[in-house]
Amino acid sequence: MNQRIEVNPHICHGKPVVRGTRIMVRNILGSLAGGETIKDILKNFPELTPEDIEAAIAYAIELVDDTQVVMTPPS
Repeated sequence: MNQRIEVNPHICHGKPVVRGTRIMVRNILGSLAGGETIKDILKNFPELTPEDIEAAIAYAIELVDDTQVVMTPPS
């Protein structure tokens, strides 16, 4: 995936986190979805960098891009 995101079964039950932290990608994305700005997130998580937030977004984009949804027409 990318250098800043880590998936390790011994950290946060294997959820993707920013490498070297226990800050889950889902928390970053949830904050953004909830209307927080990158500046707000950096204030709330001072150990993060803007590049970490960009990496979390890029990670989510990769996952969505690799996901295929199969829809069957109604019968």
